[in-house]
Amino acid sequence: PGAMSQALAKEIPREESEGGSRRSSWGLLVTAGVGGALVALYAVATPFVTPALRKVCLPFVPATAAQIQNVLKMLENRSGSLVDIGSGDGRIVIAAAKKGFQAVGYELNPWLAWYSRYCAWRDGVHQNTKFYISDLWKVSFSHYRNVVVFGVPQMMPELEKKLEEELECNARIIACRFPFPCWIPDHTTGEGIDTVWAYDLKHSRRCKTKSLKMAPETES
Repeated sequence: PGAMSQALAKEIPREESEGGSRRSSWGLLVTAGVGGALVALYAVATPFVTPALRKVCLPFVPATAAQIQNVLKMLENRSGSLVDIGSGDGRIVIAAAKKGFQAVGYELNPWLAWYSRYCAWRDGVHQNTKFYISDLWKVSFSHYRNVVVFGVPQMMPELEKKLEEELECNARIIACRFPFPCWIPDHTTGEGIDTVWAYDLKHSRRCKTKSLKMAPETES
């Protein structure tokens, strides 16, 4: 009996030890799996909810249905090419393409640009849309007649100067959420965060000055 008791005493700790090792291994596997999933989720989700590396921090905030409708209202009776500066997930570009515009979006965040291309393909307007991964401050918008901007107050003064220097006098700039600091809007629609301001560049002082400079000189 004494020998049997000693053998059982040795066997029980061994079984407990093996069981503990198996539980520990499973615990490590579960922890590694959960950790890997969280890292993957963070990698995918972070670009959608945090600002990309820009000259001015421009976080991604999806346009509301009301904002999209207000932008389209400001585009009525307009034609020509359209660009959305900081196009996010491509909602404005896709909506404009459905109205017949050749629409382009510039977005620094590659995840959002790729997602926009997928949405355009899904909605059947990929032939009328393009999405570029680029910093807006390094792009010239001189060949666009319609410009849409979802900006933040910090960027509006400098962007106002950039657009005034680059765009032709027949261009219309549509600002969402925040107006430009110096321009006086020609049209306004919506309320609160859904407010949209439209500016016709031909009414600015720059265009009048430009026209005077281009006029032929006459001898007195």
